[in-house]
Amino acid sequence: MKVFFTAAAFAAALLMTCCSSDGQQKLITGSYSDTGEGGINVFSFNTENGSLSATATFNAGKNPSYICFGKGTDLVYAINEVDSFDSSPHSGGLTTLKHNGSFGSFSKVGEMAIPNGGPCHITLSPGNKFLLVANYGGGSVAVVKLGNNGIPEKVTDTIVFKGNNGSVSHAHMSGFDPQGERVYVSDLGLDRIWIFTLDSQTGRLRPFITDGIKLPEGTGPRHFVFNESGSVMYVIGELNSTMTVLKRDNEKGLVAVQTISTLKEGDTVKNACADIHIGKSGTFLYGSNRGDNSIVVYSIRNDGSLQLTGQTGCGGNWPRNFTIDPSGKFMLVGNQKSNNIAVFKIDEKNGMPAVKVNDLKLHSPVCLKFN
Repeated sequence: MKVFFTAAAFAAALLMTCCSSDGQQKLITGSYSDTGEGGINVFSFNTENGSLSATATFNAGKNPSYICFGKGTDLVYAINEVDSFDSSPHSGGLTTLKHNGSFGSFSKVGEMAIPNGGPCHITLSPGNKFLLVANYGGGSVAVVKLGNNGIPEKVTDTIVFKGNNGSVSHAHMSGFDPQGERVYVSDLGLDRIWIFTLDSQTGRLRPFITDGIKLPEGTGPRHFVFNESGSVMYVIGELNSTMTVLKRDNEKGLVAVQTISTLKEGDTVKNACADIHIGKSGTFLYGSNRGDNSIVVYSIRNDGSLQLTGQTGCGGNWPRNFTIDPSGKFMLVGNQKSNNIAVFKIDEKNGMPAVKVNDLKLHSPVCLKFN
């Protein structure tokens, strides 16, 4: 691992989402960028009218396509979605940035190669001691130990997933349940949800269910989200355009109870689902359709099952990622192929983000986060 201590200008407000008295929040985006230029961008977002204004840009290395934030620190972690990093073949990258006082500048404080390459998702453990990195290209998940200062120190574990009959793993997301008890990895290539526990002392993963949870062939589980209590997981299937509802089970891990399409009945468009989020009220679930170029909306019943509300346009082409602002009033959609962020006002009654209030041009926005 390399450690850096030189200041870098421009990254004002990259880390924190500080809401000022005029209702401004900071939005941080990650992008695909071959040179790293313009890979990380910072915007001020007005929670009253949905307007966006650019405030900073920063070079975090090639393809900083997903980010997460340190808790109680001034750190932001960005994965570099590459197959070779810092002269390490078959490795992706992890770049750590530190905010330097009053959001005036940033410094790059760490770089680390992550085994197997092609990372696409990163998340912080509940105890703030480890990072989990899902490697799409390398079909694996890695655990990274953080030092007392929050800077990554070493990789403590790597699990490589193996398929049968020529199937190839593509781990797309790793995350914890709300209780922080178990680690879940969605494997798009093997149609499985792998479940582990994380040893907080050694940083090693231990299988909770040896063979994981098998979903129907061709589902392609991409991203997932839990309800607030952690009793229900929702998984969006990239390959078959579905949303699957799974109940958390102490013995079986997860039990699928419902599968519902993300598309309109009879729709035959070539589609690839992407992102998934629950609205602030906890009563609506959202997913993005790439190809159909829409946002699907479901109402969440009391038992956790879903009822389709409808679909609405995403405001561009290829909605890889989206987020809901901290006020819960707006949805911001990153449209990768049309190079724009579309901002929608969310209807409080039916949850539909149907009214577009703003549109901002940005190269290949693939990760949008409020901290």
